[in-house]
Amino acid sequence: MAKLLVKIRYNGNNYVGWQVQKNGLSVQTCVQDAIEKIYGKRFDVTGCSRTDSGVHANGYCFCFSLPYDIEPYKVMSALDFSLPQDMGVVDCITVPDDFHPRYSAVAKEYIYKIYGGYTRNPFLNGLAYHYIGRLDAELINSAAFEFVGKHDFRSFMANGSKIKDTVRTVYYCDARNMDDYIQIRICADGFLYKMVRIIVGTLLAVNEQKIDKSKISDIISVKDRNKAGKTAPPQGLYLNKVFYDIKEVENEYAR
Repeated sequence: MAKLLVKIRYNGNNYVGWQVQKNGLSVQTCVQDAIEKIYGKRFDVTGCSRTDSGVHANGYCFCFSLPYDIEPYKVMSALDFSLPQDMGVVDCITVPDDFHPRYSAVAKEYIYKIYGGYTRNPFLNGLAYHYIGRLDAELINSAAFEFVGKHDFRSFMANGSKIKDTVRTVYYCDARNMDDYIQIRICADGFLYKMVRIIVGTLLAVNEQKIDKSKISDIISVKDRNKAGKTAPPQGLYLNKVFYDIKEVENEYAR
C-alpha cells in the first residue's frame, strides 16, 4: 500500500471549488476522473481544504492510496498528463498512513491579486480582481499588519457559517507591489469561511479611506460581520501554500 501526497495547481474559473458538488464540476471530480483513467478504479481522494467557486490554487494538496508501492514520479507524470489543461501537478511524495492533508497541516498561506488598471489586462482576466481606482500598496501593507496575531475573527466570517470556534492565529499578513498588480499575502493556522476575502475587502475599504486602519483592532474586537468591509470577489484568491512544518512558516515569513 502506498499513500501519496500530491500537490497541484489549478485555474479555478471553470470549477465550483475543490469539493464535489451537485451544482457543477469540481476540481476533486476531475482529479478522481484522472486517477480512474490511469488505474482503472475510482479511489477516494482527501483534500487539504475546501475552496470556493472561482478560487485558484498554486499549491493545493490531496492524498489518495494505491494498493501497491509505486514510484511517486510515475504518479506525478501520469496524473499531470491525464488532468484537464487548466490543472497541473507540482509534486508527489509518499507519506505515512496516519498523515492527513488537512489535519496534519500547521498553516496555510493564501494570496490575493488586485489589478488596479483603468483598462483591462487580458493576461490577468479572471486571475486577479480588476479594481478600478488608485491602489496605495504602502497603506494597504501597513493596515494588513493589524491582522497579525491570535484573535477572534468572527467579524471576518461570512454570515451563515456554523463554526463556533472563531479564534485563529495569523502568522503574517502583508501587501506587495508586483508591478502589474498588488499581492496580499496572509498565513494562518486556519481560516473561517470567506475570511481572506473579507480581510481583503476591509483592506480595500482602508485604501478608499472608508475605514481608518487604526479601527481594524476595534472591528476585530466587536465580533460583528457588518463592521468589516465587503467580501472581495473570488477571482483574485489563491490557496498558495500548505505548511506541514512550522519551521517552513518561519522561513517563509523571513523572505
